[in-house]
Amino acid sequence: MAELGLNEHHQNEVINYMRFARSKRGLRLKTVDSCFQDLKDSRLVEETFTIDEVSEVLNGLQAVVHSEVESELINTAYTNVLLLRQLFSQAEKWYLKLQTDISELENRELLEQVAEFEKAEFVSSSKKPIIDITKPKLVPINEGGTTELLNKEILRLQQENEKLKSRLKTIEIQAVNALDEKSKLERVLQDLQLDQENQQDLLKAQDLDDLENTVATLRSEFQKTLNDKTENQKSLEENLAAAKHDLLRVQEQLSMAEKELEKKFQQTAAYRNMKEILTKKNDQIKDLRKRLAKYESED
Repeated sequence: MAELGLNEHHQNEVINYMRFARSKRGLRLKTVDSCFQDLKDSRLVEETFTIDEVSEVLNGLQAVVHSEVESELINTAYTNVLLLRQLFSQAEKWYLKLQTDISELENRELLEQVAEFEKAEFVSSSKKPIIDITKPKLVPINEGGTTELLNKEILRLQQENEKLKSRLKTIEIQAVNALDEKSKLERVLQDLQLDQENQQDLLKAQDLDDLENTVATLRSEFQKTLNDKTENQKSLEENLAAAKHDLLRVQEQLSMAEKELEKKFQQTAAYRNMKEILTKKNDQIKDLRKRLAKYESED
């Protein structure tokens, strides 16, 4: 059996629509046949017709057939619009937006596929024996379709809920394991902190002993240095006092030597001659000053 690529439910809906379309098409064909039969019965009663009479008969037949075909095409278009309206109304209840491809309506391959499907469903089924099977009534579109979609949505939500429960359980197990691991790490951290504190206390005690020893050593060295400086200061003070005494003694000896030298120089002949010359020169200068003063007073 030819397939249209739809599920069983939708394919049955297509079959129902095609059955409806076939019945409407059969009625319209019977109407067209009746138009021709009425023409035969009402107008074709004479043996010969003129050209004008034939033209009139054909024009009348054309008008009737044109009206019937146009009415059928309009009715088919309106029927298709109502069918699309039902589908779109169902989709809008679930906030869906359907789209149609008008170009596919003239796809020859798809049209032939539909023709094969119709032939397989209706032509072959007409040869089968008719079995009286009470078919279940179709659920109304506004109720059954919504209920079915709701059931599917509920089933999907239940499945998703089960998945979420399983995932939540897995996450809870992971969280418990993480908490256990965290507790273990906290205990290890506390032990490490205690060990570190003990080591720090031990290091502090050792550092304190080393510091005390260092301070004692520095204090001893400082005291020794201070004592050495005190002794050096005393020695320097003694040396300074001795140097002062030596300086005074040397100065006294120098003064005595100068006096002795001056005394000896005064006792020499050169000193006496020089002294006499200086005395004469002084006397001459005094005499010259007196003369000069006398001349100045006369002027």
